[in-house]
Amino acid sequence: MGNRETHRAAVVEPTVDGTAHPPRPPKDASVTTRVSVEITDQALIVALCGPRNEHLRMLESETGVLIGQRGNQIQLQGPADDVAFVQRVIAEIVQSLRDGNEIGVNDVARAARMLRDHPEVHLKDVFHDVVLVSPRHRVIAPKGLAQKHYVESIRENDIVFGVGPAGTGKTYLAMAMAVAALTARKVKRIILTRPAVEAGEKLGFLPGDLAEKVNPYLRPLYDAMHDMMDLDKAQALIQRGSIEVAPLAFMRGRTLNESFVILDEAQNTTPEQMKMFLTRLGYDSQAVITGDVTQVDLPQGRKSGLSDAVHLLSGVEGIGFCTFTDVDVVRHPLVARIVRAYDHRDAAILRGRELHAEASAAAREIDVEP
Repeated sequence: MGNRETHRAAVVEPTVDGTAHPPRPPKDASVTTRVSVEITDQALIVALCGPRNEHLRMLESETGVLIGQRGNQIQLQGPADDVAFVQRVIAEIVQSLRDGNEIGVNDVARAARMLRDHPEVHLKDVFHDVVLVSPRHRVIAPKGLAQKHYVESIRENDIVFGVGPAGTGKTYLAMAMAVAALTARKVKRIILTRPAVEAGEKLGFLPGDLAEKVNPYLRPLYDAMHDMMDLDKAQALIQRGSIEVAPLAFMRGRTLNESFVILDEAQNTTPEQMKMFLTRLGYDSQAVITGDVTQVDLPQGRKSGLSDAVHLLSGVEGIGFCTFTDVDVVRHPLVARIVRAYDHRDAAILRGRELHAEASAAAREIDVEP
């Protein structure tokens, strides 16, 4: 039969209220459809298309639909189902832009993937869940469904574990939630901590006293904090004790009341250290523990306290667990590919070890047969 092509002469306005979907496509998905989406606001169409139409090119790459722009019209051509889906993505992005959100090229890709995998979700329910507005008027909000669930879990639980690869926003969003809680006076102080475990280097070779030696390990926490508040204000809060940044060893023997506590790089804790940390939590406090179980820098043979806690505390009421994958990486797109490559390699090694163990067990069974 071959593909048939239909032309829609009428201009189709995108559904931008986030409640209704575009018209249903013909049941025959093999039909090639051409649709023009008109956007009368010039500023909106510029923001939608992006610099040099980068946003449209990304959406075209993600969906396979041919997308062009002429004046105030976005022209779509492709299979009916795909065109209808792109109409919905455009409608959702336009609504997000109208609500004052900035959309980058990677946000367009994430939006398309999220709406494809979770058609019941609306972008406004994710991208518009504002956690914090920085002094430079930068809106900090979830950039995907996993981050949305993470933020909700922090709001609902006193202890939350965020586990996943680098670049998924675990520490950054936890810091934003902490600053928001301190600003709203829900807590009296923020405590940021991480284990000072060497990643190939030895602390003894670093210059200075203990505080100066561990400061490089705490630098990422300072960086995130300074991105969310003025430097002078942050320094003033640190001097008053409203914000404390310290290595995990300094937590022993303390009771942390009315505090928002973040334990970063928790994969480098031992089970004993993790137990010590979790039992520091006092009244009106909450803790967020973040880490990547694939990047453990503990000595060979030492069990990670993060892996141990996730296994031991799963199902305990009041504790939330959020898992991120390479799909949730919000850094440079190459980061997701790097994480995926390492995960595939590690999975292949693990499978090889399992096959070797099975073969060895089978050989031993043969040896003991009479």
